[in-house]
Order: sequence, then structure tokens, then C-alpha cells
Amino acid sequence: MADTQKRITDIGPPDYKDFMSPAMKANYGKWKYHEIIRPGVMVHVSETGDKLFTVRAGGSRLMSIDKIRQFCDIADKFCDGYFRFTSRHNIEFMFTDESNIDPLIKAINDLGHPVGGTGNSISSIVHTQGWVHCHSAATDASGVVKAVMDDLIDHFKNMDLPGKLRIALACCLNMCGAVHCSDIAILGIHTKAPIVDNDTLPKMCEIPTVVASCPTAAIRPSTEDGKPGVEVIEENCMFCANCYTVCPSMPLNNADTDGISLWVGGKVSNARTEPTFSKLAVPFIPNNPPRWPEVTDTIRTMVEVWAQNARKFERMGEFIDRIGWPRFFEMTGIEFQKEHIDDFKYAGLSFKRSAHLSY
Repeated sequence: MADTQKRITDIGPPDYKDFMSPAMKANYGKWKYHEIIRPGVMVHVSETGDKLFTVRAGGSRLMSIDKIRQFCDIADKFCDGYFRFTSRHNIEFMFTDESNIDPLIKAINDLGHPVGGTGNSISSIVHTQGWVHCHSAATDASGVVKAVMDDLIDHFKNMDLPGKLRIALACCLNMCGAVHCSDIAILGIHTKAPIVDNDTLPKMCEIPTVVASCPTAAIRPSTEDGKPGVEVIEENCMFCANCYTVCPSMPLNNADTDGISLWVGGKVSNARTEPTFSKLAVPFIPNNPPRWPEVTDTIRTMVEVWAQNARKFERMGEFIDRIGWPRFFEMTGIEFQKEHIDDFKYAGLSFKRSAHLSY
């Protein structure tokens, strides 16, 4: 029995308390309040009088082992070896010695990373994999995010916005980047149905699986020159790449017709108004690497319009709801197009999003 109780397994997640610094463990459940001292720097004060300082730096989704080791060296020097990565690709260094704030910030800046992302600012942009890895990407992820964040970096370093601004990117409409609930969402989109190679399809794919993979029943079996294959009903295709995922003979990527759409107004927060889904703002912008200037300029325009006209703590979606979508389009110079007419019967507006449930 004793050996069984001591057995170490890999079943389930490890206990999060094993990764806490001594100061966090000693004051767990005792925190009295926290405040932002300056952009990127926070302090948590415990009922015991202990203080835990946090410096937040902007990170990136993809990092080399060498870069992670450099962060570890900084943590060893200033934070007794403790730091963490947030869900939005920020790096947070936690320590108890207030005198470490300035030298820590200098070490982070010397490494080429900015400090900020707290309070009424832009946090690091969360994004998916893009052309680096994903087989169904309609645009790049890291490249677009780098271009946008370079342009808006002052809003990361300073808390000069009306409220929080969360930006996310997903490189296709499967949206593994949670762009459906961000203030500004950058979404890669395909505009052409997959090309079917019926010569290789029977050798590489199972036709029933391919047919079943389509969420809109746009794929059906066919026969071409006596050979089994499939055909795509293009008007039913939603360009999700599910078929390409199970069948390499149905590629969806197209350098000439893939691009980016922009969505605005989503949020997870329940403050002031219930959580909301993002809504379409710009239906299509062609890919223009390496700096995507059209995307960057449009996002900057939307941010500046919101920053100059929103009330204090008003999120972008709340601002748009107050002034109305026609006025938002007018102020940003966005052209209203037929794609803005939402006739999908399972539209986001029909979903209950609030945590305030009633029966």
C-alpha cells in the first residue's frame, strides 16, 4: 500500500501549487488587493502585509529554446527562478524585492522585449500557427501579428486607452485563436472551394470519411471516367478545410484568393454588458506580406477612432453599440458591403452568451 501511495504517474495535470513561488504559497487565499504601479508593473498586497511584485513583458507565441533560457536567466537573477507565461503570450516575472523593478525592466528591454500590457492598454496579440505550421491557414499568423504590434506598440507600453483592448488572430475560420470574443479579430479566410484531384483521391482518402467531414454537406460522391471520387457543391462550401484535413487530395490554400477579414466588438468580460461575439467589419483584405500594410492601417484607424471617442472603461463593442454601426462605419471609413448582411440561421446573435442566466 505504501508503494502505491508514493507512486508517481502522469495521469492528470500536475498540482499548480508545485509551481508557485514561496511568496505565492505563503499568501495563497490571503491577498487583500492589487494595483498597477506603472505600465507593466503590478503589486499584490496580502493580509499579512507581504507584497508580491509582477513585471509583465510582451512575448511571442513561438520562441526558441535559447530565448526561453535567457528568460530563465533573468528569473534566476531577479525572481528566485520564478516566472510564468500568460494565456496571451505575455511573460510575468514575480518577486518580493521592490528594488529589483528597474534593473529587471532594463534586463527585459536589453533582451528586446517591451514591458507593459496592463490596465487600459493592448495586451500581447494571441494568435494561431499560420503558414509556419498549419495546413489550412489562409494567412500568416506571426507575420501579421508582428506588423500590427509594431504599429501599435505605444499602446502596449502606455495605459493611454479608454479601456482594455484585446486583439487576436486566427489564420482560418476554424478559429483556434479565440477571435470570436476579441475587441479586434484578424481572421484569415479562403474564398474558393477546395480543388479536387480525383486521380489521387481514391489512393489517399476514404470517400465516406471525406463526405462525412463536411459540416454543410457540400461534398458528395461522384464517378469520373469510371473512377470513384467526390465533387464539391461550391455554394454550400464554408471554406473550413475539414475535407483537406482528412484528404490531402482536396487542397484549399490559394495564394491568389486567400486573405484576411477583420471583426470587432467581441469580449469575454461580463462587466457593464454581457459577453459578446465579434462582428464583421472588413470582409476581405488580400494578403500582402511581409508587413500587411492594408491590415495594419485599418486596425490603427479603428483603434484611434475608439480611443478618441469612447468613454472611460468602454470596450470597443460597447462603444459601437452606443454610437451605432452606421456611425462606426462612417467614422472609420469602412465601406458597407453585402457580406455584412448576416443571413445565417445559426448567427451569433441567437446564442446566449451571458453568465447571468434566468429561467
